[in-house]
Amino acid sequence: MPILADNVDIVIGVDSHRDNHVAAIIDPTTGAVVDDLTIVTDSDGYQQLSDWAHSRCPDGMMVWAVEGCGSYAAGLARHLQTADAWVIEVERPARPSKQQPAKTDLGDAVRAAREVLGRDIELLATPRQGPIRDRLAVLLMARQGAIDAAAAARCQLHAAILTAPDLLRQRFTGLPAKTKIRLAAGLRPDSYTNPETGDHARALQSIAERCQHNYQQANTLERQITELVKNWRPDLLELAGIGPITAANVLCAWSHPTRFRSEAAFAMCAGTAPIPASSGLTNRHRLNPGGDRQLNRHIHTIAVTRLRCDPETITYRHRRRAEGKTDREIRRCIKRYITRQLFKQLQHPPT
Repeated sequence: MPILADNVDIVIGVDSHRDNHVAAIIDPTTGAVVDDLTIVTDSDGYQQLSDWAHSRCPDGMMVWAVEGCGSYAAGLARHLQTADAWVIEVERPARPSKQQPAKTDLGDAVRAAREVLGRDIELLATPRQGPIRDRLAVLLMARQGAIDAAAAARCQLHAAILTAPDLLRQRFTGLPAKTKIRLAAGLRPDSYTNPETGDHARALQSIAERCQHNYQQANTLERQITELVKNWRPDLLELAGIGPITAANVLCAWSHPTRFRSEAAFAMCAGTAPIPASSGLTNRHRLNPGGDRQLNRHIHTIAVTRLRCDPETITYRHRRRAEGKTDREIRRCIKRYITRQLFKQLQHPPT
C-alpha cells in the first residue's frame, strides 16, 4: 500500500479562514515543522504562498493539504490547481472538548499536513472544481434554502391556524397542507368585521403567500438544475432510482474524472465503504458514518427507491434475507453496489 509520506518531499498544510490562511511546511520523514506563513486571502496572497512553498522545495515533489476547499479555501484551491499543484482536500477537525488544549491556527495547519502523511495515495481526493459543477452547487444550495424556508412557513401557518378564532379555524379543519396554503393565500382580511379575526386572516395570508413564493422559487431552480444535468451527464438519469436533483448532487461530489484515484476512494467519500464489525464467531460489517453526508443521503434515496420499484434489487433483497442478512445489512450492501455503479458510469460515460 503506497502511502503519501514515501512519495513526496514536503507537505504544506493550510488552515483556511475568511481573511487569512495559515500554512505550515512539514517534513514527511520526521513530521517536524520546517516553516510557517500567514497570508491574506487575495490573489497576491495566494501567489506569495505559492512562491514561498517553491522556495523551500524548488525541485522536489510537494503536496498541499488544505482545509475548507469548498468554502474559505476555494480561491486558494483554484489558484493552486491552475498552477498544476497537487492539492488534497482535508476535513476540518472536530471542536475540541474542554479537557483538550485550545486549538490554534498553526496547530490546525500542522494537523492537516500530518493527517495525510500515512494515508493510502489511492484513497486521496482532490478538491472539487469545474464551471458546470460550481453552477450546479450554487443552484442546489439556493433550491435547498427555498425548500427550507417553505417548510418553516408551513409550520408557522399550522401554528397560526391552531390559535385562530373559531370562525377562521373551522375553514381549515380536515384539509390537506397544500389546500390550506391555497385557501390561506386567498383570504380577504378586510371582509371580517372582527378586528381580531381580520388580523389573524392577514397573518395567515402573509405566511401562505411566502410559502407559495418559496415553492415557486424551488421549482424554478429545479428546472434550471434539470437542464444543466441533461446537458452535462444525461446518462445518469437513465439509471434506476436517479432523478435530476439526486444526479446533480452526485455530480457535485464527483466533480471531475481525476478527483478520485479509485472506486474505493469514491466509496470513502460517499460514506459507503464498509467498516468491519466482527467479533468472535460473528463476521459482519456496519454502516460508515463518515464521508460526504449529502452524497450518502442521496445514495440512500436511490437504494430505497430501487428496493420499492427495481425488480433486480427486490430479488437481491429476498436472496440476502434467505442467507440470514438483516434489512440494515442488505441496505448497506446495496448502497455499496450503487456507489460502484455510479463511479464506473461517471468515469466512463457512454459515447
